[in-house]
Amino acid sequence: MNHGDPMSLPKPDPADIAGLDSLLTAEQKAIRASVRQLLDRSAEPYIAEWFENGSIPGIRELVKELCSLGVLGMHLEGYGCAGMSATDYGIACLEIEATDSGLRSLVSVQGSLAMFAIWRWGSEEQKQEWLPRMAAGDAIGCFGLTEPDVGSDPAGVRTRARKVGTDWVLNGRKMWISNAPYADVAVVWAMTDEDEMRGFVVPTDTPGFSAPEIHHKMSLRASATGELVLDDVRLPESAVFPEVRGLKGPLSCLNEARYGIVWGALGAARTSLETARTYAIGRSQFGRPIASFQLTQQKLADMSLEYIKGYLLALHLGQRKDTGVLRPEQVSIGKLNNVREALEICRTARTILGGNGISLEYPVIRHMNNLESVLTYEGTVEMHTLVLGQVLTGHSAFR
Repeated sequence: MNHGDPMSLPKPDPADIAGLDSLLTAEQKAIRASVRQLLDRSAEPYIAEWFENGSIPGIRELVKELCSLGVLGMHLEGYGCAGMSATDYGIACLEIEATDSGLRSLVSVQGSLAMFAIWRWGSEEQKQEWLPRMAAGDAIGCFGLTEPDVGSDPAGVRTRARKVGTDWVLNGRKMWISNAPYADVAVVWAMTDEDEMRGFVVPTDTPGFSAPEIHHKMSLRASATGELVLDDVRLPESAVFPEVRGLKGPLSCLNEARYGIVWGALGAARTSLETARTYAIGRSQFGRPIASFQLTQQKLADMSLEYIKGYLLALHLGQRKDTGVLRPEQVSIGKLNNVREALEICRTARTILGGNGISLEYPVIRHMNNLESVLTYEGTVEMHTLVLGQVLTGHSAFR
């Protein structure tokens, strides 16, 4: 059967040669456009300066603008949250990280770690107190699990929570905590005297709590990172998550955040790929555009293939999450593949830009540096590799 002359089809869009746009609904395209419009106005003109200076002036105003689109906790139901689909949330993460990974980290920590933890495991009192304020951007949250000597093995957490009368008293330190320096509430995971991990909702103005900022980062500089220091932080019984015990609590939250990363990393890749393509067309060497060189075209083709495959994987995982059948190891597939390939896309794009590739006048080196952190947090390459290895072989290689 003749389905038409290929020569009569519309010319392909160089930025979407696989026609990925046709896989999105009109509503999803509208979400994408709204997020992109906000970021183009409120972040893109300033993001390189924020990265260079290591801070975002007016961070709370930017958070409020994001709230106007409902992106904080947008995949959660009730309590002022938007209740959109997981795929919708992923599309928003991609657009946010297309501007900067630090901004997507802010949104992920707020919605998929701090808010999700309270939404999934909190008491009704905790939900009513915090979720509407967090969804509206009136309160910023952080998530305290990683410690100075405890990263990939959360079972080794040393922060302690002991019962004193009807209260809990927390002592310990958390490290590499995004949003910590300006957070209003922290979800903190600690071990009890019964060696059970419990989660606590900690207002950051509680006596004994402090969150000193970590400086001298070369990655995620447009994201505030800090420690959590808990020095005899006394909390009422109402501060503890009432039912969840053990690693089930924090790991469920990490899976939520990892899902957003599956999409978000593609945003950094897309920006770097499109920057390299545009640069190659406009840059001439030896009397011709470098886009006409075979090796440059190979790089662009390979980068495009990996982006397309990563996007299709993210969309597949989003559809599985929306139907309630997404498994943790499938999130590991997405996090492992998409961050690793996005980082390689950024590195390759940097080579196309040559010396200009290390300048903050172009976004590529910033995205590349940011993804070095994204590669590590929410599960390293090694951890996700072993998760998949265990599923494939039936044997655990973690110990």
